[in-house]
Amino acid sequence: MKKGFYTIMAAQFFSSLADNALLIAAIALLKDLHAPNWMTPLLKLFFVLSYVVLAAFVGAFADSRPKGRVMFVTNTIKVVGCVVMLVGAHPLFAYGIVGFGAAAYSPAKYGILTELLPPDRLVAANGWIEGTTVGSIILGTVLGGALISPHIASHIIKHTPHTIHTPAEAAMLIIILIYVIAALFNLRIPDTGARYPRQQHGPIKLITDFADCFTVLWRDKLGQISLAVTTLFWGAGATLQFIVLKWAEVSLGMSLSEGAILQAVVAVGVAAGAMIAAARVPLKKSLTVLPVGVIMGIAVMLMAFYTKHLFPAHWGVYYGRMHIPGYLIFAYVFLMVVGALSGFFVVPMNALLQHRGHVLLSAGHSIAVQNFNENLSVLVMLCLYAVLVWLDVPVAVVIVLFGTFVCVMMWLVMRRHQANQRAFDSVSLIGEARH
Repeated sequence: MKKGFYTIMAAQFFSSLADNALLIAAIALLKDLHAPNWMTPLLKLFFVLSYVVLAAFVGAFADSRPKGRVMFVTNTIKVVGCVVMLVGAHPLFAYGIVGFGAAAYSPAKYGILTELLPPDRLVAANGWIEGTTVGSIILGTVLGGALISPHIASHIIKHTPHTIHTPAEAAMLIIILIYVIAALFNLRIPDTGARYPRQQHGPIKLITDFADCFTVLWRDKLGQISLAVTTLFWGAGATLQFIVLKWAEVSLGMSLSEGAILQAVVAVGVAAGAMIAAARVPLKKSLTVLPVGVIMGIAVMLMAFYTKHLFPAHWGVYYGRMHIPGYLIFAYVFLMVVGALSGFFVVPMNALLQHRGHVLLSAGHSIAVQNFNENLSVLVMLCLYAVLVWLDVPVAVVIVLFGTFVCVMMWLVMRRHQANQRAFDSVSLIGEARH
């Protein structure tokens, strides 16, 4: 990998670390405000709303100037959102500002990969980026849970100005510092020298241009399959974050801080699956991983039948004087497997989509189309989940519905790919150079 790639990885790591720690802090802040339970998944909804609303504009912005500079500007917007939350704005509004920055950050973050690296390095690069991102999710989630814990929060509050009173506020202060570190790495990202034709100006022209890009990618025999899979994956993944927290509370009797660790365990699995895919699945073989998505959906459904009461209370492992219950160890292993299945099948699909987008469109525009679809899926699935929570549907039923939906959608995608192959050998297009 080129030297600049590792700077991109570092910038992405710290920016994503702060995003995920902030989500836990924002959930804690909602609890402090005694907000209703259905409002919790709306945090993520407000975060991803910008990805959908700004999709027609962020691609052009990312392609209009060097990607490192774009990443610096958009990371600064995230800092503003965090500060706004710290000074008393409603968490939904403030986290929405952070999402605004993230929406503009993403096309630059992924688009620079296609500028910096050849197609045959994209799966490996995506494996590293996804591994780094997932690592930041793991540490960010654990960090957020640790920062809102009474012991650490009280220590931070004691050494900060008197304006900081709660664990959530103490966490946000540290998170701002992490965003600043990300900004310093953004400034070190090299200019790849890639330049694109002068971008469209005016909302009508930009929306029309985006609509054309959207149509091109969905009509492409490979683009439509990879786009359908990543769209499903990110919508399901965002919803699973909240399902795991609720499942940990109901089935395992865990607090928010403890449940955040389970989210991190899933992320460890995703990182492992991503790395295996990066090492074992070349771009030409990327579509062979589709059946893994069905297996993942089945595995998720098994969560519905798992509770702490399946194991005798005395089962477990002793680490010094600490007793780790057997039900918790099994939950860690199970969630890690679910994460590994997810990472293994999404990384090749992501690389394939980036390759086809770069061949057919441009780096920034193709990523903007991808973000629009993926985050529209997140919006829809989170809204459905919020409605189920509002209706007080048991978490076990929600999990079964969720897993069934993933299985059925993946089966339909596989059928579509088979139909494409019968009509035209679309797989032969993989690796095709841009004309």
